[in-house]
Amino acid sequence: MSGGFFRSTSIVGAYTLLSRVTGLLRDMVYSRMFGAGVLMDAFLVAFKIPNFMRRLFAEGAFSQAFVPVVSEYKIQRPHDEVRELVDGAAGTLAGFLLVLSAIGIVVAPLLVLVFAPGFRADEGKFELTVEMLRWTFPYLLFVSLAALAGGVLNSYGKFAVPALTSTLMNLVMIVFAAWIAPSFERPGIVLAIGVFVAGIVQFGFQLPFLVRMGLLRRPRWRWRDPGVRKIGNLMLPAIFGSSVSQVAVLLDTLIASFLATGSIAWLYYADRLMEFPLGVFSIALATVILPGLAAHHASQSPDRFTATLDWALRLVIVVVVPATIALIVLAGPLTVTIFHYGRFDEQDVYMSKLALMAYSLGLLGFSLVKVLAPGYFARQDTRTPVRIGIQSLGVTMGLNLLVVLPLALAYPDRPGLHALLALNTGLGAWYNSSMLYRGLRRQGVLHHAAGWRKMLWRVLAGSVLMAAFLWYVAGDTQRWLDMGAWSRTQWMTLLVVGGAGIYFGTLYVLGMRVHELRVRPAGPQRAVEASRTPPAPPSGPGPG
Repeated sequence: MSGGFFRSTSIVGAYTLLSRVTGLLRDMVYSRMFGAGVLMDAFLVAFKIPNFMRRLFAEGAFSQAFVPVVSEYKIQRPHDEVRELVDGAAGTLAGFLLVLSAIGIVVAPLLVLVFAPGFRADEGKFELTVEMLRWTFPYLLFVSLAALAGGVLNSYGKFAVPALTSTLMNLVMIVFAAWIAPSFERPGIVLAIGVFVAGIVQFGFQLPFLVRMGLLRRPRWRWRDPGVRKIGNLMLPAIFGSSVSQVAVLLDTLIASFLATGSIAWLYYADRLMEFPLGVFSIALATVILPGLAAHHASQSPDRFTATLDWALRLVIVVVVPATIALIVLAGPLTVTIFHYGRFDEQDVYMSKLALMAYSLGLLGFSLVKVLAPGYFARQDTRTPVRIGIQSLGVTMGLNLLVVLPLALAYPDRPGLHALLALNTGLGAWYNSSMLYRGLRRQGVLHHAAGWRKMLWRVLAGSVLMAAFLWYVAGDTQRWLDMGAWSRTQWMTLLVVGGAGIYFGTLYVLGMRVHELRVRPAGPQRAVEASRTPPAPPSGPGPG
């Protein structure tokens, strides 16, 4: 079992790494060609609105409701019934999103007014955002259908194709941003059209694989189908639970629209760097374990269920803790190396650096949410994550409304306030992960195998030594601003390779071996042993 999970996670991680690398290249093109001014602020808002709904209907609630039901059908029903379910789900989802996309295009001015009210003070920025949104909104339809296809392929262990799909989005946007948009009088509109085209490419790429497996014949509206209705019923609460972090991001955008011009872009560039380890590892791991957990639940294998969760949590700690420390220490050098070209000036570097350091403090919380939430969704429990997610959103927005918004209104042109938004988003993630963890433990779904305390000490020792190396060698941000592009790349390569070598070398010297990170039983007897030395539960600033 562990070999399969390792292999699948490696496949998804490798393709996700490719996606993140091309995503960074795309963002480098954005920063070089458009900087962090009015055009990028407008584009990012126009893209965030449908992207929020994409994560709601595609990667969020739909996938978390769809994959467990497909896995259940695959185990308990004949192939023809699985195909009927996919046909009905595809037709029903497409019909719903087609109507939603049409409504979004019509009410685009209202959406921009709701999500970026600060833009209303600048008529040109507001109108540009509205026009962009009318091109980006239909992206929601095609990328959601791509997510449906990916969910089916993942359920059948075909992880490579869905993992590769997001790379296509990045490649399309690089072409539009670097070569097509600059040739037009209104490059922002052309950039928005690129988003629309990317959605079509993503769905079109996956469709042949789905048809070849005989799992999609003729999509049609089948809302009354029991399987489709079950997915819909699971989605309704999951929509709120899975979208909490995205709602927080959009509300951050709302408040940031009142801040100094560039704040939205600074948050975006910092978020992209923080999302790199989150996407390459944590999201890849969550993608792999959800179908496995759903299958263990459907086949009534609680020991394998809890062993899989425990394995995933151990991997998160080993990988994400040093990644968090590295992002904080290297926030300035990373920002300079990747983005400080063309129209991305020194102020943009320092402002993005602040946001990245703030976001990084919540990286482990975000990662734990990605891994813990499938423990509920795989058991078709969507209500508990909803309740916890709403509480988490309340924590984040309470801090933003009490602290950030008053400062934004009092000092609208003061740079640096955007970092508080990033910090509060991370605090909300910590609260979310803490409550999800506590719930799984209380329900008896999660038990820990032995060896957690020893692993935590090793991770701590390796992280401290790595941090000391990175801090000593990297130096301050100004040093990196004075370097040329090639020198930055060489030094960053040295830091990444050297830091990783010191961290994993320390783990090895202290006795950690690969076999300790394999799936191990964590049933009642092992749980008794583990309970004597339990790991400290994820803790955040909030209660719990």
